[in-house]
This record gives sequence, structure tokens and C-alpha cells, in this order.
Amino acid sequence: MNTRMRRAAVAVAATTMAISLAACGSAKESGDKAEQGSEKKGDDLKIGLLLPENQTARYEKFDRPIIEKKISELTGGKAKVTYVNAKQDATIQAQQIDTMITNKVDALIVGAVDAKAIENSIKKAKAEGIPVVAFDRLAEGPIDAYTSFDNEEVGRAQGTALLEALGDKADGSATIVMMNGAITDPNAALFKTGAKSVLDGKVKYGKEYDTKEWKPENANANMEAAITALGKDKIDGAYSANDGMAGGIITALKAAGLSPLPPVTGQDAELAGVQRIVTGEQFMSVYKSYPAEGVVAAEMAVALAKGEKLDSIATSKVDNASQKGIPTVLVPVVSLTKDNIKDTVIKDGIYTIDEICTGKYKAACDSIGLK
Repeated sequence: MNTRMRRAAVAVAATTMAISLAACGSAKESGDKAEQGSEKKGDDLKIGLLLPENQTARYEKFDRPIIEKKISELTGGKAKVTYVNAKQDATIQAQQIDTMITNKVDALIVGAVDAKAIENSIKKAKAEGIPVVAFDRLAEGPIDAYTSFDNEEVGRAQGTALLEALGDKADGSATIVMMNGAITDPNAALFKTGAKSVLDGKVKYGKEYDTKEWKPENANANMEAAITALGKDKIDGAYSANDGMAGGIITALKAAGLSPLPPVTGQDAELAGVQRIVTGEQFMSVYKSYPAEGVVAAEMAVALAKGEKLDSIATSKVDNASQKGIPTVLVPVVSLTKDNIKDTVIKDGIYTIDEICTGKYKAACDSIGLK
């Protein structure tokens, strides 16, 4: 595990305590057993970890190593984690789940590429007695547990920050471009709902896009189209659902000659996004504690694989279209601006000042007190 992951892992205990996760009684130690299943399993488990894509830096850099490390800790190093990434292809992900079922894994952690398309695969796993933890995205089908962030709150944080950046123009006169995520990701709809609950009536939506596959190049093309349609001087701000797309949006704005740049939102606290915040090119991001989310996913998977209940882990319940009362943990989020970089991603060990403030960014870092 690299140095960054060790730092992030160290931050897990403090972060999880701060958000009052009941997981302090670990899945390994919990005495709660499922009412069904006479066969109880020990630590020698096989757990499948399926993540949706590698366009967003978080999945490979943070989620995978955090989850793998926690599963190892919970099982004394005896559990085997099989990891695959679907690279934004729902068909490939279905094949990956089929392979995991054939290999008789004891539990699955699944970040769905397409929440609806995955339903049949979840049903197959259920039929084989393999519990499924929906990770970061609420998949359809008979899932056994779910952990993510409060996704509507993500949107509200983005919308609130954008209104703050617009200042006096947040009176209904400002025109913004709204760059939502992929329609195949249920989180994108939640981000949009949360943002619009804040923005409606306070801004005009000049153009709005659902961005295919969350790709920065697609956001860039959408923004170029918006600039052509609206005129570069008619864009007062841009809602971007994540940092990757924010990068594509900002590239288009700069290419069109906008100066100063209008405020642009983001999400995920990616290193490039944080660096753009430092320089003022991007107004904000949303910091989400990947260590906290990853730890919960690992604890849920190990508990379910052993036939244990989730009473000591799950703090709430949610429904999907086919399942009610899914045991759930929603991790809180933080609006990240240049004013609280030290208190978020640096304090939690996600990045160091040296990683953020490389030569190109040093002067900007110095100007906001990142030294």
C-alpha cells in the first residue's frame, strides 16, 4: 500500500467516529447472526469487489486499496479479495459478476455501471445465496446492503456554493450551464435534485446536459456547444457534477477566452480539482471521506459473508424499486473551497501540501496559506 493510502487508512478511525458510524463493533466481532443459514463461515472468505470505471481517480487510488485493507484486517489476512473494474461497460460488468458467481464467492461489493441493467446479475447472485453490498450507487435488485454518501446533500452543497460565488447575481438574473452526470448512474439524478432544490428560482438554466459516461471530453464538447448557443459573455456560472467534468468545462471556457472565468463547481476532491481550486479556476469541490465509505463496505461484506446481521453497522434504511428496508450507511460530505483545504483533504491524509503545491501551483498555494 502506498504512503497516501496508509495516511488515509490512519484517518479512518477518526473520520468514522466523527460521523457516528456504529461499525465500531466490527463485523468480525458482532454477535448478531442471521436468522437463516445454519452454515457459519470463518475468516477464510472469498469476496468479489467490482468497481464501475476508471475515469474518476477515486476508485483505483482510494476505494480499492481501502476496502482490500479493511477486509484483510477484519479476517486476520485470511480473506481473498478478487478485484475487477468494468471500465464503464455494463455488459462487461454483468460478465464479471457471472464469473464471480461461478467461482462461488461468499459476498460481492458492487459499484454498478448501470443501476438498472445490473438487476438481473444481482438476482443471479441472490439465487446462489451470495449477498450483495451496493457500493456508492444504489443498484436495482435484491441487494442486501448499501453504503454511499448523502447524494442529494452533495447537490445542495454544490448549488449553495455556486449561489455564494454568484453573489448579487443570485437573484434570478444569472445564467448558468448545468452539466449533470450520466443518466445510467442513479447518483447523478440525486445530485441534480439536490442542486436544483437550491438553484431553482435563483438562476436561469441557459443549457443543461446529461453527460454520457461522466467523461471530461463529453463535458468539454457540451460546454463548447453551450458557449456557441448562448454566447460566452452570457454564462455567469457552471454547475459541474464532478471534478473530471469541471476540468473539461474549464478547458472550453478558457479556449473561448473567458476571463475571469465564471465559477465552476465539482465533486470528489480529485488532486487536479483541488489544484484548480487553489488557482481559482474552479470554485469548489465536494470532499467525501472515501476511507469512511470503504470501511463500511468492507464491514458489511464480511458480516454478510459470515451470515451475520448488520444491526451494529447500518444506521438507516433505504428502498430501491424492488427492495424495501435495505440496511444503509450514508456518509456525510463537506463543501471544499480554498478556505478549508487544510481542514479536509490534508487533515485526513488524502494529500500532502507538497502533493498539491507542486512548482506550478506554489505561488497560488502561498497566497492562500498552504505552506
